Amino acid sequence: MSTDDTSQHNGASADDAPAKRDHREALREKAQLVHAQQRRAGVLRRVLIGVGIVAVLAVVGVGVTLAWTSANDTPQLAPTNMQQDGVVIDSVTTSALTTGEGASEADPEAEASTSAEEAKPAPVEIRVYIDYLSAQSREFQQANAAQLGEWVKQGAVSLSYHPVALLTAKSNGTKYSLRAANAGVCVATHSPETFFAFNHSLLTRQPEFDTDGFDSKTLADMAIASGAEDPKQMRSCIEDGSYISWVQAATARALSEPLPGADGQKLTGTPTVLVDGKPYVGSMTDAKEFAQFVLMLSSDAYYKATPSPTPTPTP
Repeated sequence: MSTDDTSQHNGASADDAPAKRDHREALREKAQLVHAQQRRAGVLRRVLIGVGIVAVLAVVGVGVTLAWTSANDTPQLAPTNMQQDGVVIDSVTTSALTTGEGASEADPEAEASTSAEEAKPAPVEIRVYIDYLSAQSREFQQANAAQLGEWVKQGAVSLSYHPVALLTAKSNGTKYSLRAANAGVCVATHSPETFFAFNHSLLTRQPEFDTDGFDSKTLADMAIASGAEDPKQMRSCIEDGSYISWVQAATARALSEPLPGADGQKLTGTPTVLVDGKPYVGSMTDAKEFAQFVLMLSSDAYYKATPSPTPTPTP
């Protein structure tokens, strides 16, 4: 009885062994298959990532190339009717500027010569560097606009205004000083005969310091009200900020390079008023004091231009 039981037990063990081996082999093959699939998936993933990186780099490269090409192809706008970064006033059309508080009885040309036959000096050169948010620039304009206009009409002076943007950060982030200077350059370029009136309007209607100032639409309205011939073009120039970059460059030049004809002087503030290259340091609100300064330099120029008489020998 015991012998038969032992035989049956041994037979069952012998039959189970191949089955276990087959099961282990199946598991091993399945594991190898899963590992191979994972390995292929990893390789594919790395390939896709590599392709993605290459694609991104290609797109970035194309974008940079297009941006560079676009920047090089876009012309840098430069204003016209400007001389040495200034607007030369050839005519004064606003009658309101010919009379008023700033009018002066001084006539640099008339008082420098006593008759039409005498030699006349060249017109006195007056350069005015202004910031449209500068209170002293406003004061100088209010006091002297009338007599400056008269002198231009008489041909006694060569007057130019040089808009700069030194106070761009003083308008609650709206960059009013820069935008107003851009508006002035737009008028000088597209409607130069109205610049004197527009410049006067910008200065005398100057917004308060540390306020937003006028928006670009209002600046365009003011330019058109001053007599701009092509309102659509003027509005586009001012509202698009066409000469913003130019104003920034002109301001940088004035601060870093000697001012023309000023013996090496650079711009340090506004207004800076140069008369035949000599800085005016008198009162910005006293028109008579400024007229005397101009007359003095005009007289000096006259006497330099008039030849001294040749002495007659004594017999």
